[in-house]
Amino acid sequence: MEPTTQTVPAEAIEAYNQYIHGHIDRRAFMTRINAIAATSAVATAMIEALTPNYAAAQQVSPTDPRIKTERVTVASPNGNGSIKGLLARPASAGTTKLPSILVVHENRGLNPHIEDIARRLAVANFMAFAPDGLTSVGGYPGDDDQGGQLFGKVDRAKMAEDLYASAVWLKSRPDSTGKLGVTGFCFGGGIANALAVRMGADLAAAVPFYGGAPMTADVPKIKAAVLVHHGGEDARLVAAWPEYENALKAAGVKYEGHIYPGAVHGFNNDATPARYNKAAADAAWKRTIEWFNMYVRG
Repeated sequence: MEPTTQTVPAEAIEAYNQYIHGHIDRRAFMTRINAIAATSAVATAMIEALTPNYAAAQQVSPTDPRIKTERVTVASPNGNGSIKGLLARPASAGTTKLPSILVVHENRGLNPHIEDIARRLAVANFMAFAPDGLTSVGGYPGDDDQGGQLFGKVDRAKMAEDLYASAVWLKSRPDSTGKLGVTGFCFGGGIANALAVRMGADLAAAVPFYGGAPMTADVPKIKAAVLVHHGGEDARLVAAWPEYENALKAAGVKYEGHIYPGAVHGFNNDATPARYNKAAADAAWKRTIEWFNMYVRG
């Protein structure tokens, strides 16, 4: 039997988190898994549970008749020149202007899971754009391991400019209402917080999933409504949350923060069974859509 979220040991999940964040290489990750597992069969099952299965996790097909998608290229003169991504809109929108959401990926590039998030937002009647921060190094290569390697080669400052250019482009599209939200996951969660600081009143809402907080001194620059999601087992980010919360409160920022008991880092990613926590993911997604409806659509 393959391990489930509950049966994959915490130390195996932590080893995977260390690996995907670049703190250990794949060889070290495999060594740790083999040391944790009682047998090679168990080790294989653990790795399968930790490895993304995008086809099985897909919630909204690229051919879903409820939405329309297209690949677009956005100019980024202060970054790498341009950035590519997936634009998703509800098929029924016609010429109606839509509130817009920027979707920022984890540190693997624009993989199928993040594209699916953009399509889910289109089903919820938003226009969503998911840019690929790996555009300057050839784009997401179709494999998360290779994507992680490419991520380490990207000029981070220029990529930040590319993602900012994506936000400005999305907000200013003629089919946008001019109200913009951003959500992101892990690396993308940190970008969501950073964009909230940088864009001030030009951003209506930010929803970081397990993302790093901005510098406390920068929090007063935030004018967006901020909704924060963390897994209860994500010790480092949970420990950092009170300082961010206090700064948001002191700055008078509209915010909510939710810590989901038993959930680990990456709990929303239903493509990685060992990390995915359905109860936490469902609750966080419901809150996210409600937040965007309130502050980006409203």
